[in-house]
Amino acid sequence: MTAQWVEATEPDEVHDLLLASDRHVAARYGLPVPQRDRRSTRQLVSERRTHLLRVDGVAVAVFALTPTPAFDVDLAIFPPAARPAYLRRLAVRPERLDDGELYGPACVRRAMEVAAAHGADALRAETNPDLAGIVRLLEAFGFEQYGPVRTEGWMRRICLACDLRSFAR
Repeated sequence: MTAQWVEATEPDEVHDLLLASDRHVAARYGLPVPQRDRRSTRQLVSERRTHLLRVDGVAVAVFALTPTPAFDVDLAIFPPAARPAYLRRLAVRPERLDDGELYGPACVRRAMEVAAAHGADALRAETNPDLAGIVRLLEAFGFEQYGPVRTEGWMRRICLACDLRSFAR
């Protein structure tokens, strides 16, 4: 098995992986499938912010790092950071979740490494608190919740962050 992190270059490949992951997570947790904007995926890929894990040439996991949040929240809820990065669009191909590899943790670790290597002193994220597995994954890497749970229709959101200043680079 050959695993390699690459910069994503094909927006449709990334978007299809995101949609597959969204459908799987929604079914697992009994939630509606979130709507994704293909234009946003295209933009993140064109800005070279999307990181893709290929295993034997197949795209199995993805995440994006940006210098600005995708979510609308008062950033004062977070501890001060001179140069935060924002973790977005973390997804794993559903059919690869049961093959014994830990692709979700690999994504979070890689995101922390890339963010720290580019000078970020904090990594921030937003997720649905009902996705307990994802929340536990982020907490295992030192993320803490900041601010209240926000509810918009059926969607609930929390903000999390971790300090990268002591992260081993």
